[in-house]
Amino acid sequence: MKIEQILQLVESVSSSTLTEFKYEEDGVKLSLKKTTEGQFQTVPVIQTQAVQAVQPVQAIPTETGETPAADKVIDGKVMKSPLVGTFYAAPSENAEPFVKVGDSVKEGQVLAIVEAMKLMNEIDSDFSGIVAEILVENGAPVEYGQPLFVIKGV
Repeated sequence: MKIEQILQLVESVSSSTLTEFKYEEDGVKLSLKKTTEGQFQTVPVIQTQAVQAVQPVQAIPTETGETPAADKVIDGKVMKSPLVGTFYAAPSENAEPFVKVGDSVKEGQVLAIVEAMKLMNEIDSDFSGIVAEILVENGAPVEYGQPLFVIKGV
């Protein structure tokens, strides 16, 4: 809501017989209340954000006897996603991936991209070593803190 709209509302309510007015849009709440002299009492604006309930998901054992990725013992250092978004292994659809399993990487080298809110965020390696495992498929959604790569020290 723009300041001009708020000022318009204040004028409309002050010239009316209303004593109180409340308005809510997109998580922003506005509350106007007239005092006995026709002046408005300031009420703090509360901005809320919708929270979605998340149901826990149970891991279903696979028939091949493999353990889920979260239960695997990881030998090496883990690069985790610094944000929620979509994982991309290459700079564009037809390009070669930034890294492949077995590639040697240096600290600060770009390993992948995580797209968040239409912004492409490069994921740089926190350490040098060899890419032992890529834990996420290209185009897959990732969560904050989700393991992306396993890098073994040199």
